[in-house]
Amino acid sequence: MKFAPGVKQLVDLALAEDLTGGDITSQATVPAELLAHAKVRAKAPGVIAGLAVAQLVCQQVDPALEWTPLVADGDSVAPSTVIATLDGPARAILMAERTLLNFLQRLSGVATLTARYVALIEGTGARLVDTRKTTPGWRVIEKAAVCAGGGTNHRLSLSDGVLIKDNHLALGGMDIAGAVRQARANAPHTVRIEVEVEDLDGVQQALEAGADIIMLDNMGLEDMRSAVERIGGRAIVEASGGITLERIRAVAETGVDLISCGAITHSAVALDISLDIDVVES
Repeated sequence: MKFAPGVKQLVDLALAEDLTGGDITSQATVPAELLAHAKVRAKAPGVIAGLAVAQLVCQQVDPALEWTPLVADGDSVAPSTVIATLDGPARAILMAERTLLNFLQRLSGVATLTARYVALIEGTGARLVDTRKTTPGWRVIEKAAVCAGGGTNHRLSLSDGVLIKDNHLALGGMDIAGAVRQARANAPHTVRIEVEVEDLDGVQQALEAGADIIMLDNMGLEDMRSAVERIGGRAIVEASGGITLERIRAVAETGVDLISCGAITHSAVALDISLDIDVVES
């Protein structure tokens, strides 16, 4: 099982929070030789994500633990669905329990909220993309959860694409055309140039400068429609800012190509998932 750089370290850090001094309760009350069988159950409807991370937690706690997923990342489940089983030393199961549930609940919450947004724009041709508004250290796995929910990833890091915003223009002392020229001259030729604009004048400047992607930041719906018409397919059009479940359909219907939404990561509510030990064997 391969993970992106940093995921194992993240799991180790999470386990260290719980296990620096060991599990003194289990050591005091559970026989060391006891084996157990546990079920991991979704207690609410949702989309599952993070199963491989949960498995890594188990491996790091005790290689003797056997994690068996019964669904896949991206699967929608009903309440009471058993999504995985866990077999092995009872003490190790108890040591892994909280950490694996923390990962599963958080990542499944991201996938579930993403799926709600994606369902609302079905048939419009627009795609939902995430942002860098992620939990520090969790970006890779939260963005994987976005994909599990049917969304698409924007930049993973600042090196993945040029995105010229108002602060860049102000600090660089240049207009949109100058900033795009500078980006073309200094960024790798394989990287797209995106420009954030706030009004139709900015749209025109970005278009004339040859931007590959034009981000419409906090624009009203009528201005978005006008921007899409003006751009006419000469650049990818992204809508951003104030994207909510109530508004996203109307934004998609303006004809934009992408809709970026920070809420799917920074405001997702954890999915309720539990671990229950059903059978204990000696």
